[in-house]
Amino acid sequence: MKYYNLGPETEQIEYKKTTSELKEGVTSIAVILNKHGKGTWYFGVKNNEDVIGQEVNDETLRSVSKAIGNYLRPAIYPVVEKDVYEGRTVVKVDFEGNQQPYLAHNIPRIRVADEDLVMEQPMYEAMLRKRDNISYSWENQRSKYTIADIDQEAFKSYLQKAHRVGRISFNSEDPAEVLPRLGLAENGTLLNAGAALFVDCGINELQMAKYATNMRLNFTDMKRYIGSILDLSEKAVQYIIDAMDWRVVFTGKLERDEIPEVPVEAIREAVINAFAHRRIESGQAVDIAIDRSYIEVYSPGTFPEGLTPEMFIKESRRPIRRNPLITRTLYYSKDMESFATGLRRIQHLCDDAGVKVDYHGDRYGFTVRFFRHCGEGWAEAVRTDKLNAPVDNTQNVTQSEVGTLNGTLNEPQSCNNPQNDSPFKGSPKYHSDTLDDTLEKRILRILKNNPAEGQKEIAEILNVSQITIKRAMKKLKDKGIIIRHNGKRLGYWEIAADE
Repeated sequence: MKYYNLGPETEQIEYKKTTSELKEGVTSIAVILNKHGKGTWYFGVKNNEDVIGQEVNDETLRSVSKAIGNYLRPAIYPVVEKDVYEGRTVVKVDFEGNQQPYLAHNIPRIRVADEDLVMEQPMYEAMLRKRDNISYSWENQRSKYTIADIDQEAFKSYLQKAHRVGRISFNSEDPAEVLPRLGLAENGTLLNAGAALFVDCGINELQMAKYATNMRLNFTDMKRYIGSILDLSEKAVQYIIDAMDWRVVFTGKLERDEIPEVPVEAIREAVINAFAHRRIESGQAVDIAIDRSYIEVYSPGTFPEGLTPEMFIKESRRPIRRNPLITRTLYYSKDMESFATGLRRIQHLCDDAGVKVDYHGDRYGFTVRFFRHCGEGWAEAVRTDKLNAPVDNTQNVTQSEVGTLNGTLNEPQSCNNPQNDSPFKGSPKYHSDTLDDTLEKRILRILKNNPAEGQKEIAEILNVSQITIKRAMKKLKDKGIIIRHNGKRLGYWEIAADE
């Protein structure tokens, strides 16, 4: 029988006969990343380059993604897909990363000739020093974009703001002069930080959605954009502003006061921090999720190890900057500060408005969650179904005069008597849940992305006990929301129904 031939293996292209060789495949990925930074890996191809194919379904692709996610560190985000050559199906995995050294099954390896050897300690330590050295960071690497590629309007707006707040003193408005002085370009080529800030390209991605229920199984609106940090952050803030409810208060003045359910400046702070502090090289999107009870801003990239949001809110801490070039540039325009005060400002703004906010981090990213319809006046407005109506009776105003609802009417969640329940007066919630529906929602979110995830792995992701996850998943199963298929070893979960 004649087989399609893919061509010879190289140091960056490897073949495996079947996915039964997953363990060896993960090791190969680490080896290739440690030497070359990117590569491609096929299942269903013999060592002699012949495509023999194998059965490939959604579960096959999930098992490959899960193995890479569980056994390779630091985490990468490969593209795992099905390819067909002359009727034979294979699994193709494209991967890249610049966070060397990579460990497979907790062991760093390097390729020498045709052998995969355990990396010697001096080489391992040298790679760690290089990774931690800011001059080698993703931000400081040269991008494929030039100064001519920048969004001129975004750059001009940024520069005007920086001049207005007095944090940039030089007068030139020429990008070819300004960007090198900001450390964002070299010899006409933008560094990655400069491209992320000012180029409308695929470096940054924003995903936004409004959901019909708190379980987030069905969305009523979904938007996805790529672009510069400055452009996307404005889109995200405006999306939330448009989705929020606004309460109208008459105080006897000619103009009425319009009060948002969450302070706009707190939203803005959460959004710009999500973009500026995320792990950009992961390729993952900043995510805005709005449901009946919460507004969430998610940033890919874990919170600094050994620290919690509470430490930065209650204590004076030195800043830990994942992307110092980007944060410094945004400091010049006063879009953000550089003194580790972002979370504290969010908390104080919400405290002043009586709005509850909490924080959650796991091994994938960090979320700021605002509780909707908290604060003085909101409980009454929700109870009487008169959002956007005045809170006093001194004026007679019809519903048509005050406008219609922007958001979704719902009962407040854990916001009763908010003045006595300020989250700053206690401890911000972190890695914990007091509401079962919140824990169940997070479990469903994980299962939606990886239906084969086990209870032990989910417990590790959410930093709760396995027995807690088991109990919560039993509730979901009893409600008919999730269904188990194919037993324990090769099984997966199906999300079958909304709450």
